[in-house]
Amino acid sequence: MLFPRTNIEQKLNKLKDKEFDANTWRDQLEQIFKKDMDHEERILQNLGTKSKEVINNFNFDILESQHIYHLDQIKKTCIDYRLRFLDSKYFKGKLPVSAVSAIKELEKIHQTEINGFKIIAPSKLFKLENADDPLLFAPLGNDYFYLIHKWGNDLHPLRKRVMWFFKSFENLLVLTFLVSLLLTFMVPNGLFSKTNDTTTFIMIFLFMFKSVAAVVLFYGFALGKNFNTAIWNSKYFNA
Repeated sequence: MLFPRTNIEQKLNKLKDKEFDANTWRDQLEQIFKKDMDHEERILQNLGTKSKEVINNFNFDILESQHIYHLDQIKKTCIDYRLRFLDSKYFKGKLPVSAVSAIKELEKIHQTEINGFKIIAPSKLFKLENADDPLLFAPLGNDYFYLIHKWGNDLHPLRKRVMWFFKSFENLLVLTFLVSLLLTFMVPNGLFSKTNDTTTFIMIFLFMFKSVAAVVLFYGFALGKNFNTAIWNSKYFNA
């Protein structure tokens, strides 16, 4: 293959390195967690209720910093590569033995029972069996997640560039414009008019643009498709 395949774990690490100082990551996390826990305790005392958020009792002294990610980093990566970040109960693929072993080993090291598993994977993996780079996470609390295990194949190296067109409506318009322009150039000379002037070209382009846009809209509505920013954490099939 001309280009190397895309490793999502490496992309997450690159994004995290821009935001965290690896030398003081433990102090940063402890300060964030302590401040947030004090705030939550005060609110819970006032309300007299318990939080429903799953927080695993990990020993932070032995956690590996390179496996800790914030929800914002996960969200950006999922949007860029059109992936989903959902509860493991929605995952329809088969968890490999290595993933189960990784969970058992982590529970043994931290002397705790891990709950609230999340998985990053392409949309189709939450409906069909496949093997494209799933990542298994456990929540740490405060929108932080710990990467437990990664299996399967890396993503295609051009996936991010291709999926850019589906990030938003504006990006999709760019794709529609480019496809329409390509189709316009493919029209044989003299097919619609004896003259090949600018006016004729624009008229053919507008015709192509409306046709391509109609196909895109029909496809989108017929199959219930949506943009990357809307589906990255959606549990619904027709998204």
